[in-house]
Amino acid sequence: MAPRKKTPAAPSSGTPVSMADLARELGVSMTTISRALSNHYSIGPEMKAKVQKLAKKYNYQPNRLASALRKGKSKLLGIIVPYIEGRFFPSVVHGIETAATKAGYNVIICQSHEDAAQERRNIEALLSAQVAGIMVSLSRTTTSYRHFEEVQNRGLPLVFFDRSMEGEDVNAVVLDDQEGALIATRHLVAQGCRRIAHLAGPQHLTIYKNRYRGYLEGLREAGLPVDEELIVFTDMTQLEGAGAMRNWLALPNPPDAVCSAGDYCALGALQEARRQGVPVPDGVAITGFSNEAFTVISEPSITTIDQRCEEMGQATVRLLLELIESHGTAFAPRQIVLRPELLMRSSSVREAKPAAPAGKRAAKTAAR
Repeated sequence: MAPRKKTPAAPSSGTPVSMADLARELGVSMTTISRALSNHYSIGPEMKAKVQKLAKKYNYQPNRLASALRKGKSKLLGIIVPYIEGRFFPSVVHGIETAATKAGYNVIICQSHEDAAQERRNIEALLSAQVAGIMVSLSRTTTSYRHFEEVQNRGLPLVFFDRSMEGEDVNAVVLDDQEGALIATRHLVAQGCRRIAHLAGPQHLTIYKNRYRGYLEGLREAGLPVDEELIVFTDMTQLEGAGAMRNWLALPNPPDAVCSAGDYCALGALQEARRQGVPVPDGVAITGFSNEAFTVISEPSITTIDQRCEEMGQATVRLLLELIESHGTAFAPRQIVLRPELLMRSSSVREAKPAAPAGKRAAKTAAR
């Protein structure tokens, strides 16, 4: 009696079905399966129908990454952000994903958690994933850029956004942070403030360095002196904002305004002022920077600078895709600079006191 022919075992339940599984069950090569699934002319209608039927039965999903890599093209883009909390970075990432999807790309999102070592590991992971390009916003603790130089040396397209390396050979999409802090300082001056304090961020990061410059420019423009005791360098935390305000309010001549380089610090300063019974904005006016979601619902709502998050994300993808499509040919580095917008809210807008009627003013003058 002839031995019974073995039927290939069906893929186990819950295990993703591979092209090899389909080929094994039909007793054909993987090349045949691949060509049948891509409707190649060399495969007859009967075999195509069999392959399509089996693929549907097992809910086969092609490995598009492997396919793209075989063709020498990856449709993956890497993103590294310090964190995905609050409003700013999630909104930028949303803009990136929207533009990337429209262009036929998927994205891998990594968080550095404000840790330079983790940022380096993120770079290694994205290089291993063979992404087509990388978009980065630097961690707060990054002071060495060797891992990015390695990316550039490999010829892999790299674009920074918001927090960027300095240099003319860097591709980046940033806000005009100096202009943002300048218009915030101008606004406080227009409200009648003359002792304007500043909550500054880490100066090795370009965004905070430029915001500090904008604040100083605003003081010079208004003819106001720079008072070192009214400038505090922080890591932009809510706790540090509260601590700075506590110290300022203990001065013989405390500030009448605070221009903060970030919203979290501004919130801490506002809360401490209110805790001490100092009215905001009449006792001390406060501005932030970034337009975080809580700035609208805080009491009072916080005047801030909008950073055009989604626009920044979309512009970052467009610049990266231009680099990818240049195929390594000469590409002049570009820095795209977005214009900031001041959002005036209750924390800084002081009500103008109505002027006394002319007759009453004259009477008071005569009485003196």
